[in-house]
Amino acid sequence: MTATTGLAGRRAWTGLAVLLLPTLVLAMDMGVLFFAVPFISTDLRPSATQQLWIMDIYSFLLAGLLIPMGALGDRIGRRRLLLIGAAGFTGASLLTAYADGAAQLIAARALLGVAGSTLMPSTLALIRNMFPDPKQRQLAVGAWTGAMTGGATLGPVVGGLLLAHFWWGSVFLVSVPVMALLLLVGPLLLPEHRSPQSGAFDLPGAALSIATVLPVVYGIKTLAVDGWSPAPALVLAAGLGLGALFVRRQRTAAHPLIDLELFRIRSYSGSIAVNTVAMFAMMGFSLFTSQYLQLVKGMSPLSASLWALLPSLGVGAAVGLSGALAGRVRPARQMAGGFLIGAAGFALMTLVTPASPLALVLVAAGVLAAGTVGTMMLTADLVVSAAPPERAGAAAAMSETASELGSSLGIAVLGAAGAAVYRSQLNGSLPAALPDGAARAAHDTLGGAVTVAAQLPARAGGELLTLTRAAFADGMHVAAVVGLLFMVGAAFTANRLMGHLPTSAVPAARKTDETRTGVPAAQIH
Repeated sequence: MTATTGLAGRRAWTGLAVLLLPTLVLAMDMGVLFFAVPFISTDLRPSATQQLWIMDIYSFLLAGLLIPMGALGDRIGRRRLLLIGAAGFTGASLLTAYADGAAQLIAARALLGVAGSTLMPSTLALIRNMFPDPKQRQLAVGAWTGAMTGGATLGPVVGGLLLAHFWWGSVFLVSVPVMALLLLVGPLLLPEHRSPQSGAFDLPGAALSIATVLPVVYGIKTLAVDGWSPAPALVLAAGLGLGALFVRRQRTAAHPLIDLELFRIRSYSGSIAVNTVAMFAMMGFSLFTSQYLQLVKGMSPLSASLWALLPSLGVGAAVGLSGALAGRVRPARQMAGGFLIGAAGFALMTLVTPASPLALVLVAAGVLAAGTVGTMMLTADLVVSAAPPERAGAAAAMSETASELGSSLGIAVLGAAGAAVYRSQLNGSLPAALPDGAARAAHDTLGGAVTVAAQLPARAGGELLTLTRAAFADGMHVAAVVGLLFMVGAAFTANRLMGHLPTSAVPAARKTDETRTGVPAAQIH
């Protein structure tokens, strides 16, 4: 079934509210887990390796399966896949909440990742079909983007509040009533859409997609957290090599998961590139702001997450402004403006010191988030609008996969830059009286320094904290400069890649790209 024409009615808008629920829950998942880990460690006593897999298995499988699941939804029906995923997510959430061992918890988290990979591309693809009018679709995609960013912000708060009153499994039960509601009303409010000419599902391509994304994400995250070592570097290289085989498979397969001709559409390929940079900046630097609030300002995790709600006001304003400017300002100028606003947020971050008032870091974080989220709202709309309706699931999945990679790269690059400066500043500067183990811990991370300082006499601990917090601020400044340069470069890139789009970019985006590429939309299948 292909998209209809005309304005969406009340049923479509009510259906959108239903679609936002799983989006919100998925975005909250990682945030609630951060608070639960100490309680899980006490109760289940996982090994260090098991704890890492508890944290990472969900995001690894989510990233690896997005492309195959997006293509599967195009074939069997996006609503059907969404409801299958909702049922799977409900069952996996119950298994996770009541896991009585580390191995069982890892397996349940893996099932959550598999189920989650069906939800994200399905929600965005259904929005593409439910809102054929460009202006209405921009509003709907803006709400979807807001749900994603809002869930990421609310996750730590919800997790902290639940863990203050209930056992650790309660944080995973939040999704159960949400998914139950989706299963109940989804068949009534959501239309079914599938590609009428999708062909057989490409199983070898799906296997190569998973074999590409999993090692790439694993390698990037491991190198970011643990620093350089040969093993994760080889895993990353292997993933990139398999990625080349995946691209070759997509060029030759009769019914590929991703039609590579889509990348000849500049509004599609450009949007994916722009969105990747936006996620690189926002997620890469979120690591610094959370550490600043907790380790420099000394806040508890719950207090830090509550204060972190304030920058979301800027996000809400950005979504509203972006929607208001749609149809009045060229997309390229909006994206470039968003990146420059984000660059201003990074510039403010270079002024933050351990003694700065809390308002400065919150304003800087709000400006950074406002610029990037406003840009992401535009790119999400252009991705699903530039692709033919029958390929909306695969197109959305490709965008989500690029976002996952952008997040991992941001944490790796900006985190590595900050860590390198931190360690460099402390070389030869730590008190000589510190034992070797304590000195290494303080030299490696600010978190280690805070732990060491708590075990020292008050004066010595205070001196160590002053020294290491200043080094952390220096590292944050360098990371902010790197982020600023990326944002400025992205502003010029977005203006160049999207400059051909008119003010009313959708559906004119596809028409303009057809003229430039010579690929008729009807032939992109």
